[in-house]
Amino acid sequence: MTSLRPLGSSDLDVFPLALGGNVFGWTADEAHSFAVLDAYAAAGGNFIDSADTYSSWVPGNEGGESETVIGKWLASRGNRDEIVVATKVGSHPQFKGLSAPNLKAAAEESLRRLGTDRIDLYYTHFDDPSVPVEEIVTALDDLVQAGKVRAVGASNISTERLQESLDFADREGLARYVALQPHYNLVSRDTYEGPLQQVASRAGLAAVPYYALAAGFLTGKYRPGTTVESPRAAGAEQHLATERGQKVLAALDTVAEARGAEVASVALAWLAARPTVAAPIASARTVKQLPALLAVADLTLTEAELSLLTVASA
Repeated sequence: MTSLRPLGSSDLDVFPLALGGNVFGWTADEAHSFAVLDAYAAAGGNFIDSADTYSSWVPGNEGGESETVIGKWLASRGNRDEIVVATKVGSHPQFKGLSAPNLKAAAEESLRRLGTDRIDLYYTHFDDPSVPVEEIVTALDDLVQAGKVRAVGASNISTERLQESLDFADREGLARYVALQPHYNLVSRDTYEGPLQQVASRAGLAAVPYYALAAGFLTGKYRPGTTVESPRAAGAEQHLATERGQKVLAALDTVAEARGAEVASVALAWLAARPTVAAPIASARTVKQLPALLAVADLTLTEAELSLLTVASA
């Protein structure tokens, strides 16, 4: 049984791979989504990541489709108490920004779509500098005190605003962030490493990185001369043109071959071993894509392997 990891200072323990819900209701229909969720849970997975805006960018969608799929799955499987549900607020077309009234109204809608009485981890999706951190933190604390949210986190926030938020919460005795969701992977390290990571480390925050596989580039399926049919292909293929991208692929190939592992598994294992990281986020459209992601739970890289990847990605 894969051991769960503590999520920062919260009372939540999570599987070392968070299953990304961005594809549910987008590139994975309800049946495929249920199959992926079933397989993830069967492997011991308990940490599902969504957002109230997923997938509002799809023509005909209005946002909340991912939460709705997850809610239907939880209801049909009767496993709500076994799953840590994370979702985000601030980007839904009808609930933009982080004002206190908006935070609370959006939370009610997320609870409704998820078919539950509490959100386990509630992130601010993108910081809203027009709203003072005092208002945001107080509103989040109100949700925690009401029992509608168990723990709070932040995503896409500056070092300064994160520190201000933590300081205010500590000073006033309010619910403080326990998790941070940064953009972080082998080909995007400066989006987290440095001052932001240092604040997270000092504050005991758990990092739950998104774009953990760089839009699919770190699965190894994007190679010179190959064409991949994917909505994310353009984002992934840009890394092929960089020296760093090529060095990282070569290092991943070396470690993957030596360990008899998938390239994606190695990329996630490097990330999972980084300071402050509790669980990278990765999504799967089909059950077939899951094993390479789930393998991170049991793949511990050696110091030499970690060093090879760290140097290649510098």
